Order: sequence, then C-alpha cells, then structure tokens
Amino acid sequence: MKKKILVLCTGNSCRSQMAEGYLKYFSQDRAEVYSAGIETHGLNPGAVKTMLEDSIDISGHTSNAVDEYRDIDFDYVITVCDHAKESCPYFPAKSKAFHHNFPDPAKASGTQEEINQEFRRVRDQIKNYCRQFVEENL
Repeated sequence: MKKKILVLCTGNSCRSQMAEGYLKYFSQDRAEVYSAGIETHGLNPGAVKTMLEDSIDISGHTSNAVDEYRDIDFDYVITVCDHAKESCPYFPAKSKAFHHNFPDPAKASGTQEEINQEFRRVRDQIKNYCRQFVEENL
C-alpha cells in the first residue's frame, strides 16, 4: 500500500511545491504526495523555473489549502517552515510529523541573478532533504 505524504508550508507556493515534486520523483510509485498551505498564494513562477532546471516539472501543480485534505489519512506530514509547524492543524495520531525549516526563496532580494541563486540554493536543500526522507522512510 502506498504511503500518503503531505508537505505543508505557509502559502503552498514555493517550498512545499518543490518538496512535493522531489518526493514524487524519489518515491516513484511508493507514495501519494500532496502539498498544501495554511493559506494559498498560487504557484510561484520562480519555483517552477528553478525546478525545471533540474528536470522536474511542477507547472501543473495547484496551490491548495490544508483544509482540502482533512479527510485523507496521511502517514507522514512534513512541515517545511516554522510558521506552518506552529499553525499546523491537528492530524490523526497515525500521522508521523517531520519538520525542517527551509528559507523562503520568494523573500530573496537583490539582482535577478542573486534571486535565482537563492531559489537554486533552497531547491538543492529541499532536494537533499527529500532524497534522505525517502531513503529513510519508504
């Protein structure tokens, strides 16, 4: 039976979307992966572009509110920012909670190249975390 994984962040626009993409990629057919936010901010174009640079297409993802998934019995809930961890709604005791606070690349400033570099830096952190998560838990 496939494990069900929810990745949760504040706006479901960058970090959780990238993590969803990598978790789907690394888990192949061993998991159903969802992402959601405490709020919905829409899919960040910088996240889409940065993931495409690593051959992961998240352009078809949607920004979803966590309330949309209340009826799914998740095996794992991964919060990828401190705000989501603090605001995470209750999930059944069966769900195992994980947390890693990734910087928000959408808040990067500077030249376009500096912003792109921050997106890549955070993407690579998320990629490594997701690879390790799948190796250790699936």
